[in-house]
Amino acid sequence: MFKKIVVGIDGSDNANHALTLACDLANKYDSEIHLVHTPQPQTVAFAMGAVASYHVVTTMPSASEVEEASEKILNAGKELAAENGQTIIHTYGQQGDPADELVACAENCGADLIVTGRRGLGSLGALVQGSTSQRVNHLAKCACLSVV
Repeated sequence: MFKKIVVGIDGSDNANHALTLACDLANKYDSEIHLVHTPQPQTVAFAMGAVASYHVVTTMPSASEVEEASEKILNAGKELAAENGQTIIHTYGQQGDPADELVACAENCGADLIVTGRRGLGSLGALVQGSTSQRVNHLAKCACLSVV
């Protein structure tokens, strides 16, 4: 049923739940999982395990810190997938709009399903403008699953 599953991860609990569920589906359908992370400077402090004194508003991370955080999140996703019986071969860490990058990855690899956490580490603006998962559902040409 699902041969290729794209999963968006950002280091949040909901994204980890989404990946766990995607692994369960992949185990049942013998699917391939593609992990996508679009690093956002605003969430690097979380990904890096920053201390409470880190102020995102006044101290934006450098490009190397954003890249390091992205690698950390993708590696944590690979480890979580391995714990759930999956080997991740394809990872994508492009900067840009998360929804656009998820949909582009799905189209490029011919995915049958996109799995996202319903609420991740998105900004307060997402509460007003709509979440990544809502935008993915609107743009995608394949099935979408939002996980709580």
